[in-house]
Amino acid sequence: MEIIDPNAVGRRSKDASRPWTWSIAMYSGPSPVRMGAAPGASNPVISAADVSDVPARFVADPFMLYVDGLWHMFFEVLNNQSNKGDIGRATSHDGLTWRYERIVLQEPFHLSYPYVFRWNDDFYMTPETLGANAVRLYRATSFPDQWTLVKDLIPGPHADPSIFQHGGKWWLFTCPTPHKHDTLALYSANDPASTWTEHPSSPIIAGNKSVARPGGRVLDYDGRLLRFTQDCYPTYGKQVRAFEITEFTATTYKEHEVKESPILVPDGSSWNASGMHHIDPHRINGSWLACVDGLVDF
Repeated sequence: MEIIDPNAVGRRSKDASRPWTWSIAMYSGPSPVRMGAAPGASNPVISAADVSDVPARFVADPFMLYVDGLWHMFFEVLNNQSNKGDIGRATSHDGLTWRYERIVLQEPFHLSYPYVFRWNDDFYMTPETLGANAVRLYRATSFPDQWTLVKDLIPGPHADPSIFQHGGKWWLFTCPTPHKHDTLALYSANDPASTWTEHPSSPIIAGNKSVARPGGRVLDYDGRLLRFTQDCYPTYGKQVRAFEITEFTATTYKEHEVKESPILVPDGSSWNASGMHHIDPHRINGSWLACVDGLVDF
């Protein structure tokens, strides 16, 4: 989630004087497109008040991994002192009760959307790095707290880069119009660290801020490939919608919105009364557990 001009359409100013607050919660359900507040979780499970090593304005964009019996959640921490995003980490043994740990990645520019994944027994991250004017790949030199830049992957300003493997190749969705939220681009590569090429059908979406901008981990769900997207109309971060990719080759791309969509909507609670814009679902013993975020904008 990037910092932009406070006068931009659909976005409120994030100066310290305004109670513009994102926080993180846990959802669960029978499928990644049918979820609600997880029983046993005191939502929100992570908020700015939990961050202990920097002055935090809010937390958002959570992604998690289960490693050696422990859940690790990575997320944006909006640093109130620097007015930029850092990447923080929290841990949980059950996925319901979380403990904030520390900031694990800082750059001279704003960081958000820490999309973490495994590849060749190592851990990688493709956070949003608009200030670097490129999509960047980081590797954990010592998981989970030490991350090092591997290389720039795709030049230009790309919001919410979402990487995944499918059909023997690696793919990457981005929003190359980060302040408009209305375009979805698609790239492919033989592996995350190799050369990335734009798909012939890219941009997949243009001029539609309701369905373009990525909103979480791309998911293989029982043979169905799901893409989650932020609905940014009429305001940024209104809700999360889900699309099933039905045709996906080196030259073609088709998708349709699933019948359950939108899958995350504000429910009037104190932590998500104004919006939701992110989901990272994981299968747990036949059901699903997801970290999500929500907005209160008074």
